[in-house]
Amino acid sequence: MFRTTVENLLENALSDRSDLFLISLTISGDNAIKVIIDGDQGVNVDDCVFVSRAIEHNLDREEQDFSLEVMSAGAASPLTHTRQYVKNIGRTLEVKTEKETIEAVLTDATDEEIVLEWKAREPKPVGKGKVTVQKKANIPYSDIVEAKVLIKF
Repeated sequence: MFRTTVENLLENALSDRSDLFLISLTISGDNAIKVIIDGDQGVNVDDCVFVSRAIEHNLDREEQDFSLEVMSAGAASPLTHTRQYVKNIGRTLEVKTEKETIEAVLTDATDEEIVLEWKAREPKPVGKGKVTVQKKANIPYSDIVEAKVLIKF
């Protein structure tokens, strides 16, 4: 009952702000509500306040004791939603699959897969030495074990 009420309030808030989307919602046994959101243009404090108020102002503390925490997905958090990939096109990702880990630039993200591009040094086909080649991989979301944006300073 309490969880359904919170889910409905959260859904209504996010329908008012189509640029924001839910990453996770957890409610512990002592009614500690934790909401993690992301946005197509990122998330700022005002966005978190907006979602927090949409939930908190519509729950009755006399009826149900609760705590509420609304936060943005951290910069180092793994990507979990298609929209997170789309907003990170052009950035370097570390993508782990069952077979390999690739560090490359995300150049596209569709509903089914991502496209990564990177340069690699490989032995020349003929003769000694190495040559730099442009590599490209299309990776279905179902093959991704974990993907993170690499933060470079």
